[in-house]
Amino acid sequence: MTEQLIENFFGGGTQAVDVSNYRCGFVAIVGRPNVGKSTLLNHLLGQKLSITSRKPQTTRHKILGIVTQDKVQAIYVDTPGMHKREPRAINRYMNKAAQSALKDVDLVLFVVDAMKWTPDDDLVLEKLEHTDTPVLLVLNKVDTIDDKAVLLPYLEELNKKRHFSEVIPLSALRGHNLPQLHEVVSRYLPFAPPLYGEDQITDRSQRFLAAEVIREKIMRQLGDEIPYDLTVQIESFKLDGRMYRIDATILVERDGQKAIVIGEGGQKLKTIGQAARVDMEKMFDSKVMLTVWVKVKGGWSDDERALKSLGYGDI
Repeated sequence: MTEQLIENFFGGGTQAVDVSNYRCGFVAIVGRPNVGKSTLLNHLLGQKLSITSRKPQTTRHKILGIVTQDKVQAIYVDTPGMHKREPRAINRYMNKAAQSALKDVDLVLFVVDAMKWTPDDDLVLEKLEHTDTPVLLVLNKVDTIDDKAVLLPYLEELNKKRHFSEVIPLSALRGHNLPQLHEVVSRYLPFAPPLYGEDQITDRSQRFLAAEVIREKIMRQLGDEIPYDLTVQIESFKLDGRMYRIDATILVERDGQKAIVIGEGGQKLKTIGQAARVDMEKMFDSKVMLTVWVKVKGGWSDDERALKSLGYGDI
């Protein structure tokens, strides 16, 4: 199966999904930070849901992405990247959120970077030792490998670490082998009626998605200057006729971080707000009036009570 999928990846082959009875179930997407879990979910959905950036630990919450095709409804659970260091409460929260996704799911997708194994991958593998759920090894970013001959020896080494139910090489960003992944996932889901409507793609609210979009734009606009200890709180979210009026506050830890986010003459904050508004209008299919402020709230990222008040209590 693995050899055939590698041939399909480099040769462009496809396989059709043929399921006679309805299948529905939960699929956890786990892995270390920055291996492409959120990109994989977005491409499986065929639209953007989880925010992405080049920065590790962009994803902080579990997010359900619902893919309904033919007679299959796969409910994917995107998770924060598991990491060894937990210097603050928010890091502990992210690890707990990722680990909790392994409970009560029908299948686990363990996403790893092509030809690149790190200690954080070992951490994820260690967490998977405690689950009896089938685990598929998803080898992402295969498009970065020029010679497919190096893949099979590498996969043999990975299979020595754990017996995986199947191994799927793909490129989430390029969309290569995603139909094959969906077919394989479908076979592992139980026979059950759908849990969500055909047009529903997530269980998260528009309010939550708006906050995530703003946080993504901050991370993308500020690059290496980005203060990781910031979050976004939606103060007001109202539909006024055909327009959404959204007021948001960016919370940072220190005054210096506030200055970075605002930028000279307020230009950075203006650019962040404009980019976020464009994405929201596409996501909500409506006009958006967005107002964004920046506020200092010292110590929030290492305060359990503050994290819960800011929406980080949902494990």
